[in-house]
Amino acid sequence: MTLELFAFGVITGFSSGFFGIGGGTILVPMLLMVGFVMKEAVAISIMQMVFSSIYGSFLNIKKAAYVIKDGAILGIGGSIGGMISGYIVPNLSNESLQYLFIAILIFSIIRIFYSPATQINQKQEANKFVLLLIGAGIGILAMSIGVGGSILLTPILVGFLKYDLKAATALGLFFVIFSSVAGFISTSLNGEMLFFEGAIIGIGSLIGVYFGIKVKDMTKATSYKKYVLLLNIFVLIIMIYKTF
Repeated sequence: MTLELFAFGVITGFSSGFFGIGGGTILVPMLLMVGFVMKEAVAISIMQMVFSSIYGSFLNIKKAAYVIKDGAILGIGGSIGGMISGYIVPNLSNESLQYLFIAILIFSIIRIFYSPATQINQKQEANKFVLLLIGAGIGILAMSIGVGGSILLTPILVGFLKYDLKAATALGLFFVIFSSVAGFISTSLNGEMLFFEGAIIGIGSLIGVYFGIKVKDMTKATSYKKYVLLLNIFVLIIMIYKTF
């Protein structure tokens, strides 16, 4: 099982770097398929995100320093939401968490589909308090279902704040640092964390995220949008199959 978990980490890390996600949208369904229950999958996913988001954001920031300003405000909100989530998960059933995951995937698919791959107009300047609230709300939802929040944040940045898709995914991965660290602390304090499994997958994800970012930088914007949509649709199908 150790080698299998390590392989999951490499796959998840590549997806994290390429799509700018924490990796939970990929990792949670895979863990469910091999026998983990939803709450265990969520805990492992949160720990993996700490690894991939920190390293991936380090690689992104060297090329895109603009993610820091808005990302820090969103991240502070995400930290607050992530801490709160640790008190929500124990009170929800596995089925409820899976339904929530499916609803977020459907929202993301619809929003990204109707948004352009590259923005013609300049991105909208958002109020700092609004960004803080957005970050907190996403932090609560994301950590409750074991994802970093980028899958929900990206369509908001693209659809409402007029970010380019690649810029939005870079900022989304930076946001995951805040939400995942807070979620990791909260989940650990509540006795829900699986440290060994999370560490094995996290180490594997470091390899994957490096190559994921390299490939993203070489991909055209229009093609990149199609890949993001395909990822969300694929994960949605898996989650619907596993849930129903």
